[in-house]
Amino acid sequence: MTAILSAEGPAPASLPTSSSRNGLAALREFRRNRLGIVGALIVVSMALFCFVGPLLYHTDQIHTNLSQVHLPPGPHHLLGTDGLGYDELGRLMVGGQSSLEVGVAAALIATAFGAIWGAVAGFAKPLTDSVMMRVVDTMLSVPPILLLLFLATIHRPTVPLLILVVSLVSWLIPSRLVRGEVLVLREREFVRAARLFGVGRPQIIVRHLIPNSIGTLVVNASFQVADAILLLASLSYLGLGLPPPAADWGGMLSNGINYLYSGYWWLVYPPGVAIVLTVVGFNFIGDALREALEVRLRRR
Repeated sequence: MTAILSAEGPAPASLPTSSSRNGLAALREFRRNRLGIVGALIVVSMALFCFVGPLLYHTDQIHTNLSQVHLPPGPHHLLGTDGLGYDELGRLMVGGQSSLEVGVAAALIATAFGAIWGAVAGFAKPLTDSVMMRVVDTMLSVPPILLLLFLATIHRPTVPLLILVVSLVSWLIPSRLVRGEVLVLREREFVRAARLFGVGRPQIIVRHLIPNSIGTLVVNASFQVADAILLLASLSYLGLGLPPPAADWGGMLSNGINYLYSGYWWLVYPPGVAIVLTVVGFNFIGDALREALEVRLRRR
């Protein structure tokens, strides 16, 4: 028996699964997309700039220094100083931490909650599905910025609160996308077989429907990060972002606009460029992931 097993080769469990092969195929397609690689490099560079940069470029971002207000870029302050004497480059790094944390965390929360909501609605009975999706449609009819302004004026903005507020208006699109996927998947043979074997609805949703919608979720999550960063920048631009001494790119841009016509360009362009680059980077990644997954599906 041992000789027979050794002659047959390794056990089937050691062979790559279909999902792993599909994942590798999608990864290869992503690597062929030049814009996707550029987007990944931009996002990684911005993350290193924001989280590793402060460890190498030490500046005081807590105490103001009114004797060094509005200094132009120079050897001691590479991007100059702002109206309170803060080093603009150090401020840009610290502000990027808040923007990226809110953007990524809000996107993850919104995608997870939206996936669960959409999967439950798509797999539920028609009446439950209708009620759940009318809730989504009602919230979509409300402009997100109005809801964000209302919530931000009630409580003092903090990073956890901003994550909650941004994710509250960001889960609607993922829920609609996942519901559309589930409406198709629930008629597939593996779902019917699971129901015939008595598998409960929660297990089918968690183990079969949501995992088979992961491609749509991953692509949407990359766009959600960019949208969340823009929403945070919009709130901060309207004066409802993180209060000083905390910083974020939108707040820096809002403060810099007041001094643009005074010639203090270094207060406006750096945070604006940082926002644009980060959003473009995540959008490039999302486009590349979508194309990679579509090619994989066509080949299947």
